Order: sequence, then C-alpha cells, then structure tokens
Amino acid sequence: MADIRFYFDPVCPFAWMTSKWVRQVQARRDYSVEWRFISLRLVNAHVDYDAHFPPEYEAGHTAGLRLLRVAARTRDEHGPDAVGRLYAALGAAIFDSDPVTGDREERRGTAAFVEPILDAAGLPRALSGALDDDTLDAVVRAETDEALALTGKDVGTPIIHFEPPEGVAFFGPVISRLPGADEAEQLWDHVIALARFPGFAELKRSLRERPQLRALGVAGDGVGVTEDWHGGSRRLKK
Repeated sequence: MADIRFYFDPVCPFAWMTSKWVRQVQARRDYSVEWRFISLRLVNAHVDYDAHFPPEYEAGHTAGLRLLRVAARTRDEHGPDAVGRLYAALGAAIFDSDPVTGDREERRGTAAFVEPILDAAGLPRALSGALDDDTLDAVVRAETDEALALTGKDVGTPIIHFEPPEGVAFFGPVISRLPGADEAEQLWDHVIALARFPGFAELKRSLRERPQLRALGVAGDGVGVTEDWHGGSRRLKK
C-alpha cells in the first residue's frame, strides 16, 4: 500500500497546488503516492448551483467529473502510476499555463482539450472516449465516499491519507504558495504532527490568497488577491 493516498479533483486549483507540494515531499522522502478520486460535482450533487455558486462552477465541476472518468479508465488500462502522470499533465495544462481567451470551464471536459494532455502524459488518445462513459461514475463516487468517510462531509479537495489504512487523514492543507524544498518538508512534518494529535479536528481561516498559478493570473513570486471563502469554495450562500 502507498505511503500517501491523495484524493483529487483535477479542476480544483488548491488541490493542484497541494499536489505540487506533496510531489516535493515525495521526492525528498521517497514516499509512494496513490492518486485517487474525489469529485466536487458529486460532493455538491445536492446543491442548487444557480443559487449557491458563481456561474462558472457547475460547468467546471462537471468537467472535473468527466476528466475523472478518463482517470478511472486510465488506471484500469494502464495502472495507478499512469494516473499520477495524467494528473500532472492535466494540472499543468489547466493551471500552469497562461489563460486562454475563451477557455471556458466546460471545454475542459471535451476530447479536444484532453487529447493533447494525454499525448503529454504518454497515454493513448483513445482514453478520451471515457469522458462520456457515465458507468465510470460508480468508481468515482465510491472513492469520493471513501475520502469523505475519512474526514467527514463538510470539506473540499484535496483529502490526504498518510500511512493508510490506519494513518491520519485530513482535508488540505489549503496553500496558495509553493514552499521551497526545505520548507516543504518542514510544512509536511508540522501538518502530520498536528493531524496526529489525539482529539485534533480543525484549524481554519476562510481568507485565502488566490493561488500562485499562471492560469489565475498569479505567476512566479506574485501574491494573489485575498478572498473570503466558506464551505470550501466561493459560495454565494452558505
């Protein structure tokens, strides 16, 4: 079993930033990581998107579910390591590239968007056929439920499970800046120590900087605008 289970939705910018930090720690500590699925669209299946979220959220979350179908088929046909390569290529295309004019959230759930990403990950373009295969939603739902069983339901993405099956699990950490290599290890040790403390449940503030991601207009050492999030997202209503 892997040292870390990392549950991700590919359209979540905070999950992507945290995943880059986890890859830093993985390289320094020689940890193994299993990349598993959690769908924000399924987590919010009961929510009226029009009433509770900014207008682009439903299309974005739906695209995320469609991309997770591709990830599920990738794992079935090419093994779990291929999911890590696919997620790396998806995150780079979605978040570490300059914004594209007219690059609407729904486009991320199309074959035209995902096929060049499959090329970059060294995977066959035929995997894009999974975008429309809703039979794969059962796998995504099962892993979403698995993740939420570890933390409770009032969370977002990512969810990390360290030293499964008995080890600690938690939502986040939500970070907007990528630490340096030494800081990455220090942050990891602090997070794990806190999560392991008996009875610990939550340490939180809803003010977040927009992550240092080119697609969000925050590149290099820039500092993103601070926004007030609640319920794990920029909801219009609680």
